[in-house]
Amino acid sequence: MGTGSSKEDSSSQLQPNEKPSQNESQNFAIAAKPADNTKETKVCEAKEAEVKLPHMYEAIVKDADSPIDKSSVDKLYDQLYYGVFLNQKSKRYWVEKKSGCNSFMLFSRALLITWAEDNRFWIWTPVKESSDDIVDVAELVQVCWLEIHARLDTTKLSPGISYEVLFVIMLKDPAYGWEVPVSLRLLLPNGTKQEHKENLIVKPRNQWIEIPVGEFKSTPENAGEMEISMYEYEGGKWKKGLVVKGVIIRPKNQALE
Repeated sequence: MGTGSSKEDSSSQLQPNEKPSQNESQNFAIAAKPADNTKETKVCEAKEAEVKLPHMYEAIVKDADSPIDKSSVDKLYDQLYYGVFLNQKSKRYWVEKKSGCNSFMLFSRALLITWAEDNRFWIWTPVKESSDDIVDVAELVQVCWLEIHARLDTTKLSPGISYEVLFVIMLKDPAYGWEVPVSLRLLLPNGTKQEHKENLIVKPRNQWIEIPVGEFKSTPENAGEMEISMYEYEGGKWKKGLVVKGVIIRPKNQALE
């Protein structure tokens, strides 16, 4: 059985109980302006205000598709709030503005989709992302064996935060073969498994929708690679009309950026 798309980068990551490197924990120094405006030459001592930087952001943006401007805190955060594409637009990383927490979108090119590189079963279609950038989505031509997996290293997520995991999909008319519900599974690094079924036949058509997979808290016990899955291969029905944008991992109760 063939699988399409690249696997999650297996490069080493900092573990939650490890201290970050000197570069990772660096803080920007912000110089204070003189209190007065006299003609005398004065030397103003710079006061350093420590600015908390996003968790592991430097390790994450090493895979950025474009340079990151770190010349000031404001410029850095503007980019991180907007979102940074990683690994040739197969992923997107951003910092949720209200909470300051890391969030990720794993686009279809970062997923493991059975038969994805065989255009008898799937085709790749460019679409405009919410940021006006173009990304590839996987559009189902027809399969009777639906199997999609995504993986993410949870150490890249902000510690102690409750996260939700969702597939972002569209059912595009004509869609058929969805009488049998699809299975969704979240397998956490500690071995905990969350599973349920979703009936896609009742979902809205021709628009992007979010399908919840599971929820978890980012803790040292859950440090490592998690796996997110959508599958259906027991019903024997040929399926058509599914478009897969990707998987989103974000702090719970936050809207899609």
